[in-house]
Amino acid sequence: MLRVGNLQRSIDFYTQVMGMQLLRKTENPDYKYTLAFVGFGKNPDHAEIELTYNWGVDSYEIGTAFGHLALGVPDVYGACEKIRAAGGQITREPGPVKGGTTVIAFVTDPDGYKIELIQRAL
Repeated sequence: MLRVGNLQRSIDFYTQVMGMQLLRKTENPDYKYTLAFVGFGKNPDHAEIELTYNWGVDSYEIGTAFGHLALGVPDVYGACEKIRAAGGQITREPGPVKGGTTVIAFVTDPDGYKIELIQRAL
């Protein structure tokens, strides 16, 4: 789960820039929050990211415990081209991980969360 400061901005990033789908969205007026679930497909075949918008809160401190999300993709270079073309921010260009051969890259979402893309044969 990621707490986000602008739900529509985050939905747009994960769907339009990262290529995910909005899987479902629910509102809880009594507790003043909205949840949106995004992913490349539904559970249990695919992981989902829960985006939580607490009404009236527009930013959060990311904190020192959180590192990053990691997503396996078949082509890191191609994914970065699509993300960049859609307006996404690549913060580490694609290439082998230091001391290894696995190809990775990093993207930052609109709230500052880091997303590692890892090349995986599908």
